[in-house]
Amino acid sequence: MASRLDDKTVVSLVAQATAAPSMHNAQPWRFRFLAGERLLQLHADPERAMPHSDPENRALHIGCGAALFNLRVAAAHAELRPMTRLLPEPGDPLLLAAVHLADPAGHPQDDDLARLHPAIPQRHTSRHPFADKELPEDVSAALRDAAAQEGAELSFPGSWHAETVLDLVRDAESRDVMDPDANADLVRWTRLGDEADIAVDGVPEYAFGPRKRDGKAPVRDFAGRRRVADRGTTTFEQTPHLALLSTPGDSPTDWLRAGQALERVLLEATLVDLATSLTSHALENPGLRLLARDPGSGTGQVQMVLRIGYGPRGPATPRRRVADVLEII
Repeated sequence: MASRLDDKTVVSLVAQATAAPSMHNAQPWRFRFLAGERLLQLHADPERAMPHSDPENRALHIGCGAALFNLRVAAAHAELRPMTRLLPEPGDPLLLAAVHLADPAGHPQDDDLARLHPAIPQRHTSRHPFADKELPEDVSAALRDAAAQEGAELSFPGSWHAETVLDLVRDAESRDVMDPDANADLVRWTRLGDEADIAVDGVPEYAFGPRKRDGKAPVRDFAGRRRVADRGTTTFEQTPHLALLSTPGDSPTDWLRAGQALERVLLEATLVDLATSLTSHALENPGLRLLARDPGSGTGQVQMVLRIGYGPRGPATPRRRVADVLEII
């Protein structure tokens, strides 16, 4: 019979898992640890879903997939073997994954996962301008390989395709202006004024970044028309470096794999001092999302648009206490 895993280790693993990005930093996850089985379950938290922006819970699954990948990295670093099953119970759609934290005896450590561990606390979304500097080809290749290891594809669109994606983002922004319900989720998950100082979730005003005066970088303005004190405006890059993360299918399993691939890419980028930000704005509308595909192949399902470059890392955003997201049985 396997020895019991101590609670302190489980708490540490979950704390690192929850450092993952999620749409509007809603942190739509809950964990349950079955101590006798050394089984850590990842559940979706439907109270943190976004009915207007994410009616199918696609982004929710992606965020939970990113947390799952962090958990795998943290477990490998702790010299455990994370044996993962996605959607293990068809009758329980909120149970997204089960991770058996197996004893490492007789098995080598997964060094490829463990080496990413230092990047977990360093990865933050940056909503600041990036330098007009090309990514080295070996770096781009490493990021593509990171996505491929998780069953996804990372592509760097050419200039024409990139302009199409930027047009789709602007189209999505225009549609939001005309839709009275479109900003409901954004308003719910932004934290202004004194609320930002005590927030445990959402996007606080200190993470909004400056307003965009000029440039084509796809950066969502979380302030909207609301005033934020001491927030300046500046020029962003005219030629942002975009990457599209795609999966072959578009099922909940694909979304969870996309989340894991996304986080592997983000951690790899962090290790080589790249700044990153994400946008799903154009992907939140089914009609626009189809147009984000590669115009040449027309295959795959785009799950996330990444902006990658050299620039300042964003600030850490708040996280809920592990005690509020973890149940040990």
